[in-house]
Amino acid sequence: MSLFENDLYQWRETYFVLFAEATRPKADAVAAALRQQDAHYEVSNIVADDEGKLESLTLRSPEDSSAMDITFVTGEEVTEQREELLNTLAKSTLAEGDRDKLNFLGECDSRFDIYHFEEASFIGGDEGDDDPLDPGALLLVMDCLAQLCRGVGIDPQSGSLM
Repeated sequence: MSLFENDLYQWRETYFVLFAEATRPKADAVAAALRQQDAHYEVSNIVADDEGKLESLTLRSPEDSSAMDITFVTGEEVTEQREELLNTLAKSTLAEGDRDKLNFLGECDSRFDIYHFEEASFIGGDEGDDDPLDPGALLLVMDCLAQLCRGVGIDPQSGSLM
């Protein structure tokens, strides 16, 4: 069951990891790497294709009161996003490492969408404050996925490469 269908969680943001489909990791390798990243992560709903490569999974991080749905995407949608990113980022001032990542984006034909959710009971505070969701688990998961598929993490809100 997707977290979008779970009333206990509210979607907050989406991040991406772009990569070449040839480096798409096996589902069991992703699950193992995520569990190794943090022993408190609960990885479930793992779906793989016929070759065992990751299609989707759900990760819960009880310590952060957050969860993530991770899904594999390929095709025209990825190509369009890649071209938009290349056009936008080519005009901005980038650090040397980011310039290398930007050049690599041209080779990417696939991505993982990381939908970040917060437990509904933790949204806002006692005084109704809407505290920003701590992105710690999200950033660790994005980095882990990027390493496994030799990809580039994208924060679409800021347009930054990670």
